[in-house]
Amino acid sequence: MSTLTRRHGELFMEETPLSKIAATFGTPCFAYSRKTITDNYLAYANALGDWPGMICYSVKANSNLGVLSILAQLGSGFDIVSSGELERVLKAGGDPARVVFSGIGKSPSEMARALEVGVHCFNVESDSELEALSQVASAQDKVASVSLRVNPDVDAKTHPYISTGLKENKFGVDINRAEEIYDKATTLPGIRVVGVDCHIGSQLTEVEPFLDALDRTLALVETLEKKGIAIHHLDLGGGLGVTYQDETPPPIDTYISAVKERLGDRQLELIFEPGRSIVADSGILLTRIEYLKPTDKKNFAIVDAAMNDLIRPSLYQAWQEILPVSDHNEAETLLWDVVGPICESADFLGKDRLLKIDAGGLLAIKSSGAYGFVMSSNYNTRPRAAEIVVDGDTLHQVRRRESVEELFEHESCLPK
Repeated sequence: MSTLTRRHGELFMEETPLSKIAATFGTPCFAYSRKTITDNYLAYANALGDWPGMICYSVKANSNLGVLSILAQLGSGFDIVSSGELERVLKAGGDPARVVFSGIGKSPSEMARALEVGVHCFNVESDSELEALSQVASAQDKVASVSLRVNPDVDAKTHPYISTGLKENKFGVDINRAEEIYDKATTLPGIRVVGVDCHIGSQLTEVEPFLDALDRTLALVETLEKKGIAIHHLDLGGGLGVTYQDETPPPIDTYISAVKERLGDRQLELIFEPGRSIVADSGILLTRIEYLKPTDKKNFAIVDAAMNDLIRPSLYQAWQEILPVSDHNEAETLLWDVVGPICESADFLGKDRLLKIDAGGLLAIKSSGAYGFVMSSNYNTRPRAAEIVVDGDTLHQVRRRESVEELFEHESCLPK
């Protein structure tokens, strides 16, 4: 769905002109549409319908408290990968009983905190982690509910950096070893087996890899149940893609309906962990053109946002649409590279874009609601951007812009 509309030559998010956001909060800044986040979450919740289970938003996609509070108010569950993300969920009003704890490197202190607040389940990724969790739970005289994340060796056909379901990936355990580890789990104190977890990657645009992984996971479930190991839920992870350029991911209800059909009359709860597909198209990165630099080889539009604000183009060679906020100018339409001020040749936000732009104008980089601010940094001692939630014609600053002075707070000079 489109978060932006153009009215009288100006881009709007919901009922707010983007120029107003820039004038109020400066640039660069991230802006998110509350309506789009809400609609995307409800598309999952409505598709799941009466089927038992949960939609657990993947916090790593966008962990801003304002965004998390929108989802908490809708009754969302949450998928976390650190104790920091757990604390964010709690601060935003999320229910710990609707939290699943994923990630391959949970520390004992993180496990202890998650047990203390009562998370729904730990998605365990190795037998050594399982042993550590048993020790932590036993020391607290508690029982940890666990799912084993299995690696079904399914090719998600996505970027290698965001593929997680092949044997060479670091995530999960080989599905061929899963039976052995489940056997071990049943003997460990402080451990209760409740489910099977599977996540094969991100930005998938076809249903088939999901269903292939599901078939292999269901075969494991049947093997375990024959041994008397009861499985109550399937956690199928996230990974459903969004449209950045010309991708055509399946509709959410098509995907979940296909999963339900595959399950047939099996009485298994379903957990989904969408992240990108809930928040990506809700957000933009708003940036101002500082200078135009035409050369014999390339035309460069130098903007005040950079790879430290949005690293996806540099890291993943990702393509995101770039639009002028206003088309009220007399400029000629030319091919431009949109680049930032960072001292790296990799500092670009878009290459070879046909744009009608002037210096001083504003650009909106679409689909920046996922893996935008959360992956930003202070490289080149650049303060991180502000974050804004747009709710109709109301603006909520949910993170103020950092100051340079704040970047020094945890540092000190050596004495003379």
